[in-house]
Amino acid sequence: MLHRGRESTDGDGGPAVPMAWFYAEYIADELLRTGDLMPPTSVEFRAGRDALALTVFLSDTDGELSGIRVITQLETWLSLTAYDQPWQEWVQGRLDDLAADAAVSGRGAPGPDLELAVEAWRWLRETELLAPDLNAVPGGAAGGEDEGPKVWTPAWQLGLPLGHLAIHLF
Repeated sequence: MLHRGRESTDGDGGPAVPMAWFYAEYIADELLRTGDLMPPTSVEFRAGRDALALTVFLSDTDGELSGIRVITQLETWLSLTAYDQPWQEWVQGRLDDLAADAAVSGRGAPGPDLELAVEAWRWLRETELLAPDLNAVPGGAAGGEDEGPKVWTPAWQLGLPLGHLAIHLF
């Protein structure tokens, strides 16, 4: 699924189109919309979409994610996004590996797909969202959505479980 060159899709030598990233975003968007967990216009939906898109994009090590393989990859994505997995370390490691591969192959700068993936990861790490502090509430649950203490948390910490649940619901 990685972009193989710097040429455009029509061969005219224009800017490269990040089709692999766009496809990963499309898959993530469809999974979240199917789950109907958040309004598509919400920042939480974006966090879930970006977390899932990173998972889809970075787990495709063979560059062959086709429509039919999406179904076969659901279990892999579930395991990568599970609560007890070090997802953020995996993402950073895969991004580092892909950047190193681009440098070794002589391409120099990463392709447009990797650039968009890095930007999504930066947004997920640096953007904080207000979330319920389940650890501060006795029993781990609040009486209502707007009740109980709130904490600021990185967007990936909200997006990842949202994406995981969307995969389950699919």
